[in-house]
Amino acid sequence: MSVEHDLIERARRLALEVAPRGAEIEGARQIPPDISQAMGEAGFYRMFVTADRGGLEVSPRTAAEVYEALAQGDAACGWVAFIAATTTLAFGRLTGQAVGEIMARSDSLATGVFAANGIATRVEGGFRVTGRWDWGSGSPNADWIGGGCILVEDGEPLKNSAGLPRNHMLFFPRNQVTSLDTWRVSGLSGTGSTAFAVEDVFVPERHAAGVLVKNLPDRPLYRFPAFSPLAQGVGAVALGIGRAALDEATRVVGEKRRGGSSAPLSERAHTQIEIARAEARLRAARALFYQTIDAAWEAAQASEPLSLDHSRDMRLAVNHAVAESTAVVDAMYTLAGGTSIYAVSPLQRQFRDIHVATQHFMVSPNILETVGRLFLGLPTTTAGF
Repeated sequence: MSVEHDLIERARRLALEVAPRGAEIEGARQIPPDISQAMGEAGFYRMFVTADRGGLEVSPRTAAEVYEALAQGDAACGWVAFIAATTTLAFGRLTGQAVGEIMARSDSLATGVFAANGIATRVEGGFRVTGRWDWGSGSPNADWIGGGCILVEDGEPLKNSAGLPRNHMLFFPRNQVTSLDTWRVSGLSGTGSTAFAVEDVFVPERHAAGVLVKNLPDRPLYRFPAFSPLAQGVGAVALGIGRAALDEATRVVGEKRRGGSSAPLSERAHTQIEIARAEARLRAARALFYQTIDAAWEAAQASEPLSLDHSRDMRLAVNHAVAESTAVVDAMYTLAGGTSIYAVSPLQRQFRDIHVATQHFMVSPNILETVGRLFLGLPTTTAGF
């Protein structure tokens, strides 16, 4: 069995184990430690760490299938897995020593936020850092936490070739970070996406991505557009939630009866039409999602930079996957009727979870505007695309 196939199978098995614990995960507002450890030991946190640094270095498709499978069991698990995996893409600009320190154990978890909300002032041997970051998914269980920072030297921010302040990811051991209890939300509560802060902590140069290592590795994974794997994480989790809701609604309508009828809801024509439509929407969106990833991965393996067309198509497919998955969840929530509103029903949690996923900036309507401009051949700003 290949590493890729084995990872996906592990995700499917773990999904079956975590599914009955959905209420527990949501109530804890973070992934329980034993589940987080199991995810780490399964290799989900090092899927994008290069092989020469002890990682699995799998394709973006394999990683997305892992997130999707986990999300079918519990959306928060899929979400934390993709945040962890995409955070480690910053390791391409760290030394091997630093990566070894951060991923010291088989189940080590590194998470982070790329937004440049920290100020890192140059001192001898490293930086003094102060900052606060929101949306710290997975941070309550993390061993190391990264935060985007503007580097300052002699009182002035360091600039890139475009004359803009440079954004570097700096990594802090867990004991240097203060977790802020901000994550009280309508859905995806179990992701533990609380804010976190550091105050005047010292970070050695080797833990600052892009300071000692200037260039990314010349490997297929790093020929992918920088933000595509992050966006694909949102899309894959949405697809997983959509599949879980469709499966749950199918179960409910097969058992539920209304109005004194002896026939289950599954015997009604309306039910049959809704299930058929949902299957078509979800499968079609999933097919486009993975087709665009496969096409880009094939190009990345050819040792050539990916074209803007690949970025355009992948981001379109992600937004489409999230929109269609949301439509499926909404339809299944409605189809199951009053059953959906009870706390014991997975459908009410899936409904809330997916409507939080839709709010991620990686799938905002602005993305479709950019995609549309590219299809129309109009001058388009594609920074961060």
